[in-house]
Amino acid sequence: MSAQAQMRALLDQLMGTARDGDETRQRVKFTDERVCKSHLLNCCPHDILSGTRMDLGECTKIHDLALRADYEIASKERDLFFELDAVDHLESFIADCDRRTELAKKRLAETQEEISAEVAAKAEKVHELNEEIGKLLAKAEQLGAEGNVDEAQKVLQEVEKVRTKKKDAEEEYRNSMPASSFQQQKLRVCEVCSAYLGLHDNDRRLADHFGGKLHLGFIQIREKLDQLKKTVVDKQEKRNQERLKRREEREKEERMKKRTRSRSREHRRSRSRDRRRRRSRSTSRDRRRTRSRSRERRRRHRSRSSSRSRGHRHSHEQSSRHKSSRDRERSSKERSRERERDRRDGINGRSDSRRADDRDMGDL
Repeated sequence: MSAQAQMRALLDQLMGTARDGDETRQRVKFTDERVCKSHLLNCCPHDILSGTRMDLGECTKIHDLALRADYEIASKERDLFFELDAVDHLESFIADCDRRTELAKKRLAETQEEISAEVAAKAEKVHELNEEIGKLLAKAEQLGAEGNVDEAQKVLQEVEKVRTKKKDAEEEYRNSMPASSFQQQKLRVCEVCSAYLGLHDNDRRLADHFGGKLHLGFIQIREKLDQLKKTVVDKQEKRNQERLKRREEREKEERMKKRTRSRSREHRRSRSRDRRRRRSRSTSRDRRRTRSRSRERRRRHRSRSSSRSRGHRHSHEQSSRHKSSRDRERSSKERSRERERDRRDGINGRSDSRRADDRDMGDL
């Protein structure tokens, strides 16, 4: 890569896709399914293992440093949960690697001579010490490259101690094996990168393997996978806590609404009760008033009827008395008239008789 291309990639990584107003590059967003989410999180195996014995070639998805910069800017504002996609990708890759490791172990078991469990344990101990030496040498080289000379010297002193342990373990293994079989190279499969390791490998070979890009790349991928799993668990717990918090807030709001509703209902009920009481009181008052009025009317009517009946009786008695007095007067008048008539009739009779007598006397 030329210096200009390196500068362009560095600017893309720092400023994103919109660093120079290029709209064609903004057509593909980092949220697109075609973009590699592992690349955005800087853990794609195609990038980590490039240039090694297990180079995977170019990734089938889009790799762009500018899109990674856009993702890093957006991830500060909100959680995008791209870790889930990266975890699935890395888990499938590590599963394939572990499957190759198991196949290599079976192949070695078929090709190498069978040894007893005791000899196998001694050989395993030698392999573990070789692995420890290789890791310490790789660490010392890294510290020396960083400029920590004192720390590198301390690590080399530890390497010397492990070497003495390795010599003792090799001596025990040599004594337990015949000379012809001991000279054969006993291989072992690396549990990290599935590479073959020899029992009699020298320190340089072990340092090159454990400090090499392939082994360190697999370590980086496995560590990144564990880190992403932990991040996913933490985010899920955080999300669950937020959901619980929102649910509690919603329940609290619902409770408050229910309380306000119940209070409003109670207030309405109390108001309706007061209204009913007032109405009942007013109706009772009206009823009492009407009853009292009706009673007063009845009393008045009764008093009037009694007074009328008394007046009527009195008038009837007076009229009857007046009638009786009239009748009496009439009867007395009639009697007096009859008497006068009788008197008149008597006088007339007498006069007639006298006249008749006179006539008779005159005739005579």
